[in-house]
Amino acid sequence: MPKSSKQWLRRHVTDAYVRKARQQGYRSRAAFKLLEVDEKEKLIRPGMTVIDLGAAPGGWSQVAAQKGARVIAVDLLDILPIPGVTVMKGDFREIALEGKADLVLSDLSPNLSGIRNVDQARGLELALAAVGTCRKLLKLDGAFVIKAFQGEAFEAMAAALAAAFEKVKVFKPAASRGESRETYFVCRALK
Repeated sequence: MPKSSKQWLRRHVTDAYVRKARQQGYRSRAAFKLLEVDEKEKLIRPGMTVIDLGAAPGGWSQVAAQKGARVIAVDLLDILPIPGVTVMKGDFREIALEGKADLVLSDLSPNLSGIRNVDQARGLELALAAVGTCRKLLKLDGAFVIKAFQGEAFEAMAAALAAAFEKVKVFKPAASRGESRETYFVCRALK
């Protein structure tokens, strides 16, 4: 096993949020990121419709469903069944999603190459596609939460979100590793 893989595995196994996710029955540590965003922003309400783009393994969908939302989870990867969640396997850019959502979640990440500028460009492409999905499926007063990584494409992504939404906030949950360049945008009110 390469040294970097061993380091990742060691960090993952000893991670407090990984242990907490196992103890509380969440599919991934990412559940705590959404819980923290929701605690601050009050996004998820019972009865609302949520579309989760890039949902595997399903931590965010699980959180939204437990809070009483009707969830549609979309991913290229398999997602084991989750009570209250409709799972659609495929590329969200190609699946015919219908209806209007109160909240769109996007914890999407491209397959990483390890080449920072290539990965940033791929991430931006997915983010712009997710904004396009919001334009089609999000209610005008709805909200959008999307993952972003600090780097070359961050400002372009921020500009695209500001052009599409009235309100855009940047949020870094405590559950996101401190050394990670990962952050989230919380967007409201489509223009």
